[in-house]
Amino acid sequence: MQVKIHPSWAARLQSEFDADYFQALTEFVRAEYAAGPCYPPGPQIFNAFNLCPFESVRVVIIGQDPYHEPGQAEGLCFSVADGVAHPPSLQNIFKEISADLGRPAPQSGSLRRWAEQGVLLLNATLTVRAHQAGSHQGRGWERFTDAVIARLSAEREGLVFILWGSYAQRKGAVVDRSRHLVLSSAHPSPLSAYRGFFGNHHFTLTNDYLVQHGQPPIDW
Repeated sequence: MQVKIHPSWAARLQSEFDADYFQALTEFVRAEYAAGPCYPPGPQIFNAFNLCPFESVRVVIIGQDPYHEPGQAEGLCFSVADGVAHPPSLQNIFKEISADLGRPAPQSGSLRRWAEQGVLLLNATLTVRAHQAGSHQGRGWERFTDAVIARLSAEREGLVFILWGSYAQRKGAVVDRSRHLVLSSAHPSPLSAYRGFFGNHHFTLTNDYLVQHGQPPIDW
């Protein structure tokens, strides 16, 4: 299984790749992919990083786990491959975009277009066993993605961190609020979307902040 990460990230995360925990994580992931279907496909594990180099990041959205059914996950949180039915959380994200920006919801569930504009779509855990949500949690991915967030917080300025739900909010606690904008609300899942996700205006607030800091807005 050949897995590569963009050089801009590789240089900054080399100490993580060299650490004992990451070596153990790599062995675990390779064994899991060899034993049966896992997602996303191997070459897409670091898709979020490869589509959004370190210097290009402008917004960070934190998810938890890849989708675990065939054909869904493409290495970007909340995103599904083009042509795949939109999962409930993504449907709600698109509803909020439509209400917030006053335009039709996007047709494609692939968020590659966001990543290519500088939105890092970061899941806390980057792999999962087929049909088993959370099956690769607690193996080291969380430590790795914590390091990613810490690097961005310390080495960049004027980013927008979007934290939907308590899990993402705990993971984003390390972000320096004096250097970055942090937007928090309920999760877009059907269980919680009506408790503060709908009406959070995060897409408008993000673009307003970017424009104020001399950046072009995201075309959501």
